[in-house]
Amino acid sequence: MTSYFVYYRVEAARIDALRAAVQKLFATVEQATGVRGRWMHRPDASGTYMEIYEDVADEAAFEAVLAREAPALGVERHTERFVRA
Repeated sequence: MTSYFVYYRVEAARIDALRAAVQKLFATVEQATGVRGRWMHRPDASGTYMEIYEDVADEAAFEAVLAREAPALGVERHTERFVRA
């Protein structure tokens, strides 16, 4: 199984709007792929946020949903993939 870690920086003034957009993204991803996302941030107030998606079985379908839906967030995203060792 594969896990995806997507991180980006966000200005404090955009957090509330982004939170709603991320929740919508999570609902769409879960409905389409069965994968539930989690949203986290660094505790140092740097504005760095991360989406975590674990146990992705169908990577192609998952990546297609993210490619289609994530631009609506309006942030530059960086994605890393990890597989279980």
